[in-house]
Amino acid sequence: MGVRPPANDDLSEPESVEFGIAALDGTLSEADFSFPVDRETVVAELGDQSVPYDAAGRTVQLANALDEVDRDRFESKQELLDELYPVFEDLRSSPRGLLSQLRSLVPF
Repeated sequence: MGVRPPANDDLSEPESVEFGIAALDGTLSEADFSFPVDRETVVAELGDQSVPYDAAGRTVQLANALDEVDRDRFESKQELLDELYPVFEDLRSSPRGLLSQLRSLVPF
């Protein structure tokens, strides 16, 4: 998923912010392993990096996201992304802290 950042006059900013599956997809495309692959290899090769799961910049460790998946082996990149999609969706829709909820109510 991606969302456009707020408009400003600085042209050096990216046109969109990637998070969730879109952010992980780019990382997997640059990874030095081939499919089929197991969970341990994914974490070992990519490191336990943080993956943004929403436009606000909240992140989850890749190993923690993979712990939420029922599979240990993935036959393709698409299968891995499909398995992680509900994990990112659950995180995105989970209740946030009180301060974050109050900020979302303020119109500016």
